[in-house]
Amino acid sequence: MMWIPIAAAFGRPRCTGGMWGATYFKSPCPDLPTGLAQLARLPYDARYQLDNPIKVLSPMIPRYSRPEMVAIWSPETKFKIWYEIEAHACEAMANIGVIPRENADAVWKAKNVEFDVARIDEIEAVTKHDVIAFLTHLAEHVGSEEARFVHQGMTSSDVLDTCLNVQLVRSADILIKDMEALLAALKKRALEHKDTVRVGRSHGIHAEPTTMGLTFARFYAEMDRNMARLKLAREEIATGAISGAVGTFANIDPAIEEHVCAELGLSPEPISTQVIPRDRHAMFFATLGVIASSIENVATEIRHMQRTEVLEGAEFFSMGQKGSSAMPHKKNPVLTENLTGLARLVRSAVVPAMENVALWHERDISHSSVERAIGPDCCVTLDFALARLTGVVDKMLVFPENMLDNMNKFPGLVMSQRVLLALTQAGVSREDAYSMVQRNALKVWEERLDFRELLLADADVVSALGVDGVEEKFNMDYHTKHVDTIFKRVFGA
Repeated sequence: MMWIPIAAAFGRPRCTGGMWGATYFKSPCPDLPTGLAQLARLPYDARYQLDNPIKVLSPMIPRYSRPEMVAIWSPETKFKIWYEIEAHACEAMANIGVIPRENADAVWKAKNVEFDVARIDEIEAVTKHDVIAFLTHLAEHVGSEEARFVHQGMTSSDVLDTCLNVQLVRSADILIKDMEALLAALKKRALEHKDTVRVGRSHGIHAEPTTMGLTFARFYAEMDRNMARLKLAREEIATGAISGAVGTFANIDPAIEEHVCAELGLSPEPISTQVIPRDRHAMFFATLGVIASSIENVATEIRHMQRTEVLEGAEFFSMGQKGSSAMPHKKNPVLTENLTGLARLVRSAVVPAMENVALWHERDISHSSVERAIGPDCCVTLDFALARLTGVVDKMLVFPENMLDNMNKFPGLVMSQRVLLALTQAGVSREDAYSMVQRNALKVWEERLDFRELLLADADVVSALGVDGVEEKFNMDYHTKHVDTIFKRVFGA
């Protein structure tokens, strides 16, 4: 027996309380594609008639999710927001005398109702319209007569778009908290290793000395920029529209929109068609994509540091943890490799979000299916990834001795530029100076000799700089003298 996800066959699954509302049904078919093909041939309503619907989650989704973010995107939360939009709209209509006060008050009778997701789906199986299905279910709680003014002058997009933006704003608030925690972890490790010397690499090759603290500070500065971007994206997405068909307010007063938005913590969309302009959403998801890329940037650096030949840093390896099913000695960077993959998932939403900007005239729904997927997927995935990266940084192992050992595998070679500059300052042409330094540097590459000793044995170099001049060029403090300056720029005084 196996579990077949109905979502893959029918597009929008029955919502039965799973993370996305997906229902899974037991099938005897051993072949997944064949099973889905069989299910796809069933009539639309037949999916509700299959035996033994089982409420389960996809095995991969809970693996990379956290409850607080998941809750925002649950069907229950969505319907609660829909209800609040409709109830506040009724209240505002009553305030200006468009509908009777008693009808508006009656809608609030459902204030504490937990809407029945399965019942709404049952209605939608007939109506083929999710908002109408919800309104029908709302009337079952409020009463048909009492609810007859609900949705007065509104269109489905007023509810759907405003709800989506509420969910994105709430998601952004969680992501901002996630970013704050990550920034705190990066700052802590940067200060801890401000003066821990390691070799900087260019093209993966030893370049010049830097510090581990500067590495963490660099990532902090990048994430700090991302925090600013995220706050701007939150502000940009925090709009609502209750403007009716094609956005003209012909059948609903703009005051209704102002009231609903104020109650939901949104700003009225200055001008909408029948939908809120999707450039806002494109910017939001693009921002999440940039943050994901920054996560991958940090993760990639840690993965490189954990390579056996490098081992300058590593993910924490807990008691009882196993690195390989075959090789007991392995300690694999599985968390940062996972973060690299999660970053790809988040970035995959950026182009579809941008393609959603161009819609037909005042309204089409080509954006809808995209957003039903990328909204929860991106927010849930990025929330998990930020939390995972924070844990990795916070508990990361750092090996200062290995850093020095690595730098000294080619003794003194990282000081080549300083010697080059000193020679030009001493009157040697740049071409001659480069040749003098390189001929000695290549011997270090090939024979692992000491660069300083080679320079001291080079008559041309000694003639230009003197013995003391050569010796002085190997003072490590030269490369770390501005670390404090950089830290002040990044973290402030």
